[in-house]
Amino acid sequence: MDRIDAMKVFVTAVEEGSLAGAARKLKRSPTAISRALGLLEQHVGVELLHRTTRSLRLSEAGQRYVEACRRVLIDLEEADIIAGAERSSPRGVLTISAPPILGEEVLRPVLDSFLKAHPTVSVRLLMLDRFVNLIDEGVDIALRIGNLTDSTNISTRIGGDVRRVVVASGEYLADNPAIAEPSDLSGHHIIAFSNFGLESWSFSPAAGGTIPRTVHFTPRYVVNSVRAAAASAAAGIGVTRLYSYHVAEYVRDGRLQIVLEDYEPPALPVHLLSPQGRTAVPKVRAFMDFAVPKLRLDLGRIASEAGSTN
Repeated sequence: MDRIDAMKVFVTAVEEGSLAGAARKLKRSPTAISRALGLLEQHVGVELLHRTTRSLRLSEAGQRYVEACRRVLIDLEEADIIAGAERSSPRGVLTISAPPILGEEVLRPVLDSFLKAHPTVSVRLLMLDRFVNLIDEGVDIALRIGNLTDSTNISTRIGGDVRRVVVASGEYLADNPAIAEPSDLSGHHIIAFSNFGLESWSFSPAAGGTIPRTVHFTPRYVVNSVRAAAASAAAGIGVTRLYSYHVAEYVRDGRLQIVLEDYEPPALPVHLLSPQGRTAVPKVRAFMDFAVPKLRLDLGRIASEAGSTN
């Protein structure tokens, strides 16, 4: 058995979610896929996948093994590139993760242009509302908002104007008490988005202080969708808090107004992250060279549309 090939089959089956999906992706028969997985399980001596006719589920051992397989396959790809000196020839599948809205509205158009410019590269875009482990999950590049912790990943800053803004419609603000400082929110209808706090919001410290101010509330409306929170706020249902790029279009056309701007926490930076060594891979290097200037321009434009004062 070609163990490296079997690892590729295993990882592809997990990513596609079924044997049929892996067969389509690898252009092999389902029987060949099943045989490769069976031989791999026989080699390691444990069951890696719980199979049904419609889906696959990793066993506990399989969860650990698939992460190890991804690392092995990445290392092999890098070794092939170094040995072949193909630094100028982007090719293969580029896996990128990004937050859902930022990925859909900002990153996706850049990827569309990149794919047209590089016909030998394919892209797997993962729009996830969580941080990914780049090595364990086989991700080449992650678009990430927020201050970075110490890491061996290589980071490229592409923006620093992502704000956490409180917004409401003009109609709502006209019909309800003024919101002049964070404590005023206690008397308002709150549309709480799960990622920004369901029971409280924090703001910058008072003048001369160091401790962030926290406002507690009982939300009237709880959603787990950015689009739902923004749309309901624009409909006059209440006040919500989102990232500035989530509401840039609403603010630009007047459907939402930003309040408490003077009390916002510091703006958050935006980075592209890549595992150590991956930036030498042609497909990764080509994307970084292509995308970084475009993303910086787009993020700057969005910050301006959202009324950035930074």
